[in-house]
Amino acid sequence: MNDPAESSATICGLEIRRADLAEPASGRVLVDCTLDDGDFHDLDLSEVVFKRCSLRRARFDGARLGGAQFLQCRGGEGSFVGADLDEAVVTGGDFNNASFRRAKLTSARLQRCKLTGADFTDAGMLGVVLEEVLLAYARLPGMAFRKSTFRQVDFSEADLRKCDFRLAVFEDSSLRNASLDGCRFEQADLRGADLGGVELMDARLFRGAVISRVQAAELLSQLGLRVL
Repeated sequence: MNDPAESSATICGLEIRRADLAEPASGRVLVDCTLDDGDFHDLDLSEVVFKRCSLRRARFDGARLGGAQFLQCRGGEGSFVGADLDEAVVTGGDFNNASFRRAKLTSARLQRCKLTGADFTDAGMLGVVLEEVLLAYARLPGMAFRKSTFRQVDFSEADLRKCDFRLAVFEDSSLRNASLDGCRFEQADLRGADLGGVELMDARLFRGAVISRVQAAELLSQLGLRVL
């Protein structure tokens, strides 16, 4: 695949405002550009590539970003409320405290990025891929993660109430101190998950799931029992 920086449609090192992207921008490549505090709501930015761009507090509410790529971008406190991010790719960078409320992220890929405190309430995340993602304190209530595989995903302190984790697999991931009320874990493989903070009275949430002997021992230790 060609480096996006080599594309003839590349814009490098500029401060970008709404007027610069008002025309259909499909296929455009932005490298090392600044979009901080910009208003890009409702624009058609399908398949646009953002590489090492600064998007802090930028507003993309309702924008069409299907197939867009965010490569090593800084989008802290950005707003993507109701945006179409189907099949979008976020690799590297951070979007800490960004809002993705009601956004569509079907088949999106979120990899090696920081999303601490991000809000995904009412987002559509069917088929989303999460790998090496920091989602501590994030809000993801009611998400459907059935049959998903989580590799190095940190859900510590996250709001995961009523999420569907049936048949999911956790590899080197964390659910430490997450809010898990109403979650479903039937046939999930939790052996690769940090379950720190889960009390024995909450272990019923994991009925039908697979856990390790070490995890079982940690839960039973709350009753003063040891597993040998």
